[in-house]
Amino acid sequence: MSGRGMSGAAARRRAAGGRTARILLVGSGVAMAAYGIVLLPPLDTVLPWLLAGPLLHDALLAPLVGLAGVILGRLVPDRATRSWIAAGLTMPATLLLIAVPLLWRPAAAASNPGLQDRDYLIQIGVWTVLLWSGLAAGYRLWRSATTMPQAVRSDRGPGRGGRPDRRRAGRLARPADVPRPDE
Repeated sequence: MSGRGMSGAAARRRAAGGRTARILLVGSGVAMAAYGIVLLPPLDTVLPWLLAGPLLHDALLAPLVGLAGVILGRLVPDRATRSWIAAGLTMPATLLLIAVPLLWRPAAAASNPGLQDRDYLIQIGVWTVLLWSGLAAGYRLWRSATTMPQAVRSDRGPGRGGRPDRRRAGRLARPADVPRPDE
């Protein structure tokens, strides 16, 4: 028997099935890459875009995001709050990234009467304010739903970050007039 109770023949069949799946996946990937190369425009027009994207990402965007993460980690100690703030920073950045071609060169877009006459920078600002307002309201609702009332919280130890002390878990919400089972 080889591996987890399988007979030798069953193990060989299983390995052959995995090999077949890998061959099919690699083959389809190579076929799609070849199709993409055939459809690729002339290299002199595409090469600047193929090089500029990774270079801008690695030289500008990734260090800025890393620096923002370090600063956010030092300013906001609560992990859940950091995730709400990160969402509020990520969504407008993604929206801005999508709108960059129309902000940078409005004439680069296809001629569309409803598309060219918009002020994209003001719209991004309005959507960012609406997004942050919605995130702030959602954060307040989430925070109020996850925090416990002060009467229950008073029996927790100092520095616990809102988590109940496991040693006192049976005494947290017990009224004073109800006798304890061990008394």
